[in-house]
Amino acid sequence: MDKKLVAEFFDNLAESWDIGMIKDQSKIDDILDKAGVTEGKYVLDVACGTGVLIPDYVKRKVGKCVAIDISDKMIEKAKSKFSGYENVEFICGDAEALDFEDKFDCIVIYNAFPHFVDRDRLFKNLLKCLKPNGRITVAHGMGREALLKHHSGSAKNVSTVLPEIEEMTQLMNKYFHVDVSVSTDEIYIASAKKIKK
Repeated sequence: MDKKLVAEFFDNLAESWDIGMIKDQSKIDDILDKAGVTEGKYVLDVACGTGVLIPDYVKRKVGKCVAIDISDKMIEKAKSKFSGYENVEFICGDAEALDFEDKFDCIVIYNAFPHFVDRDRLFKNLLKCLKPNGRITVAHGMGREALLKHHSGSAKNVSTVLPEIEEMTQLMNKYFHVDVSVSTDEIYIASAKKIKK
């Protein structure tokens, strides 16, 4: 999978992305609860797209939200929607490689994990910017089977298979300590803490 193709794919979808967005608030609340997103926290929103979770971070009164996406058109769209928030910052960049200036309490990868080329590199890089006892969460607002079907169309060349929850736990446990793993027909959540060293 080519990162350039991933960026171009999402660039082409940015303008119409929000039209087809289905947002299940109860699932998002569950995900963000498990992700530890509460008042005052510094949050990194990885692959933020057009900023679907930004209103939820604002509602939860986070201290700061840094939202990153590899697609500059997605970032442009998100900025146009949420430029009025002083505690929200947008970055167009590669979360697998970027050196983040901030340290974060919570890192959230929502509806995006299959689009990352090198998962180990992603987790190694995010480990560096996560505070001790901070939390990283990979989540999808649908189950694995539904996601596989969803990605079998136009996204098949820019996505990989979302791992079974046991495989995800093993992968994340190389860098963090997974203490939340949920995989049903409706939702997928793997959440882990950075162990203080």
